[in-house]
Amino acid sequence: MMSSSEPHDKKRSRSILSRIFSRPRRYDFAGRVVLLTGASRGLGLVLARRFAKEGARLAICARDRNELLRAGQELGALGAELLEVACDLSDRAEVRSMVAAVLDHYGRIDVVINNAGTIGVGPVDMMRESDWERAMDLHFWAPLETMKTALPSMRARGNGRIVNISSIGGRIAFPHLLPYAASKFALGGLSEGLRSELAESGVKVTTVYPGLMRTGSPRNATFKGNHAAEYAWFAISDSLPFVSMSAERAARRIVEACREGRAELVLSIPAKLAVIARALFPGVTAWALAQVAKRLPKATNPDATMSRLGKDSTSKLAPSFLTLLSDRAAARNNELDPVKGHA
Repeated sequence: MMSSSEPHDKKRSRSILSRIFSRPRRYDFAGRVVLLTGASRGLGLVLARRFAKEGARLAICARDRNELLRAGQELGALGAELLEVACDLSDRAEVRSMVAAVLDHYGRIDVVINNAGTIGVGPVDMMRESDWERAMDLHFWAPLETMKTALPSMRARGNGRIVNISSIGGRIAFPHLLPYAASKFALGGLSEGLRSELAESGVKVTTVYPGLMRTGSPRNATFKGNHAAEYAWFAISDSLPFVSMSAERAARRIVEACREGRAELVLSIPAKLAVIARALFPGVTAWALAQVAKRLPKATNPDATMSRLGKDSTSKLAPSFLTLLSDRAAARNNELDPVKGHA
């Protein structure tokens, strides 16, 4: 004999299944307030352009006021409603003040894109404690503080989107990128766990793991060890057409993942294959990375522990025709110094 509770249980099961497999409603960005960190150049600026075209009301932040001004002028020319907030994201008090300024200006935040970051390249022996701290400040503590401060307004409305830009380096720790990789692993874990805890609140958290992207960022990354050689291999890798992805294509995919409220997005086929290989063959992957490490530049110069920007570490190989795609992206995405960029 069927108990009276069974029909109710079946209805409940069907309701749960329908929520899991039903197509989500389209999330329209028009009129939404979108906060983007690190939006003055690179991927952040490309994302801001995409959201501007969607009719979003933008709040962009970055540390460099001049870069922020140039980005704001471009976005304003696209017709975007815009708030620019200069903020040192390594300072948690400034992060809280930045989010408060956005809430005060717009009265709400609908979407948070934690994009700001830094890349430090070089042998692990050259890295000081400050290198690890800076990576964690920008890739873990700043996103955490941004989300903590923005979440109450999202929860109050029962709606919102958060996108955390980690990296393929947050799934696979590549040699000579260890502070970056460790901090991106931390961001990935935070983001994935937060999605679960916010599931009932109506706020959807998406974790993005991009592979190499042609944003033009190598010239503003920092390098230690054999500076010129480190910059050369990194800049060339970032420019390879079948290995790296254009920033514009990456931004389109990220915006759509945000719209759909996807749990995770791994960008580029090489990055997806690397994640699969790491999951299926961890020992083989570790061996392959060890072979890569053996062939990376050795630090024999006396100033190896000094940190230099990529644009100050040039050689015959970089810039060259091998870095052409990345150099063009740098010109498009506000990665060049203003005088050099418009010479």
